[in-house]
Amino acid sequence: MNRRRWVAIGIAVVLLIFSVISSTINRSNDRKKELSQVNELLYGNNEPQEKTEEEGSSTEKIAKLVVEGAIINDGTSGLFSTGGYNHESFMKQLNKIKKDSTIKAILLEINSPGGSVYETAEIARALKEIQKDKNIPIYASMESQAASGGYYIAANSDRIFAAEDTMTGSIGVIMSSMNYSGLMEKLGITDATIKSGALKDIGSTSRPQTKEDKEVLQAFVDSMYGRFVKTVAEGRNMEETQVRKLADGRIYDGAQALENGLIDDIGYPDQALKALRKDENLTDAKVVSYTNGSTNFMNTWLGNSLAELQGLKPSQEELIKSIVESVGTPQAPKAMYLYGGE
Repeated sequence: MNRRRWVAIGIAVVLLIFSVISSTINRSNDRKKELSQVNELLYGNNEPQEKTEEEGSSTEKIAKLVVEGAIINDGTSGLFSTGGYNHESFMKQLNKIKKDSTIKAILLEINSPGGSVYETAEIARALKEIQKDKNIPIYASMESQAASGGYYIAANSDRIFAAEDTMTGSIGVIMSSMNYSGLMEKLGITDATIKSGALKDIGSTSRPQTKEDKEVLQAFVDSMYGRFVKTVAEGRNMEETQVRKLADGRIYDGAQALENGLIDDIGYPDQALKALRKDENLTDAKVVSYTNGSTNFMNTWLGNSLAELQGLKPSQEELIKSIVESVGTPQAPKAMYLYGGE
């Protein structure tokens, strides 16, 4: 065969290979699309679904939002959460409210010891944007506890309720860690870390904490604390100096919080809702909450097991690892708006 034929055959082979690859990719994409559709039928679409709590006008709604548990992002989606607070799901609920013109007010129910600095601030910011952009009121009802970050997200509410026995306050920042250097010295173990700068291993558990370490970490925590104080001062219409007197980390019950101006009323969620209806002339409004969009199958043992086998739901080991990373470790402590610290 001459050169032209070899070139023609070469081109034909390349085109054939390209055609096979393209066909395989298309089939793969079709399979992925089909699998995605099947998974949505089995588990749900992971989008908040409105649920009626109290019947009323469909053109005027009060959205009930619930923050239950520590405010951390454990890496799970709303569909595959293990109960308690789920950050992804909650932020989607806030986004849905932003786009819903029928939502005329929010009732925020909080039962939380606080949690991660970032996630807490993200919630507070989103709530503030909703207040401003939609010009709607937010009433907060603090239940068993709304401490540290739990109080942070309530602070800018138009009216805050708590029961007399609600545990609140704990305004401040904590960064928990341990230092094993003394034990290591007794065991004859030495730290052999190589680092580019004196503070590269700041917070190390294997060497004594230096004065400079402590100063840097304290400045870091103080900066976050300042933002917390500012949030409370703005939300409660108080001077920052006044807030700082209250914000030494101590806890208050509802009665003490009322006396110190941290809340507005003593009451339970039903009383907060009643006040919200009256104050905002929403007596006929429908009260709605949001589910995570999961199906009944997702809530069964078989559904959970199948989702884990498919890699859609993290295993218990992966979940524990994600939670540990969210709250920090002795080797890599994180600043938290959290009551306690362990």
